[in-house]
Amino acid sequence: MPTILITGFGPFPGAPYNPTMKLVRALARLRRPALADTTIATHIFTTSYAAVDRDLPALVAQHRPDALLMFGLHGRAKAIRIETRARNALALLPDASGKVLRRGVIAPGSPAARRMPMPAQRLLAASRETGMPAVLSRDAGRYLCNYLCWRSAESSVRLAAFVHVPPVSRFARPKKPHKSFRVRPLPARRGVTGKRLSAADLLRVGEKVLAALNAAVNRT
Repeated sequence: MPTILITGFGPFPGAPYNPTMKLVRALARLRRPALADTTIATHIFTTSYAAVDRDLPALVAQHRPDALLMFGLHGRAKAIRIETRARNALALLPDASGKVLRRGVIAPGSPAARRMPMPAQRLLAASRETGMPAVLSRDAGRYLCNYLCWRSAESSVRLAAFVHVPPVSRFARPKKPHKSFRVRPLPARRGVTGKRLSAADLLRVGEKVLAALNAAVNRT
């Protein structure tokens, strides 16, 4: 039985609300036939370098996941961004604990970038099936999302995917008990637009990406 570990981040300076927290919890409640034989584990990282360095190895040792599906907030993004590589770079910005890593790079003496071990085109196609704008990205930034990308790429996990999401409207409380957060499909809108995605949009994308990654796990 394969295991997929899904992660998100908590708030950080400049982003008091991080939609990936609710997204991860919603994905954990999904009930789909394709996921029936898959164990889903979840974790929300405190947005700090210490938390990533402490929690990721412990989670990998505990759950022994076949794949990592990681989500992070990109405050300026206008589309879903499937990150294809991690940069060996650090920003001079404080994390949620106030700590700044001033060495400039994550791993001195290592390559300038690491490829993310994942089926990028499949995840992109899955995202676009929802009609949401989605792109492949070669620049995960220099903050905690990129840092987690790097640490996951150097881990023992076979598949590791990172998805940057743009700001969205907050998750509203459903008026009726939901059944896997079923929503009606929207008209295709693959181009990058100025319209902010809704929480339902984000959940739809997350479900498709999870299904595509799960299928990739089962093929390997």
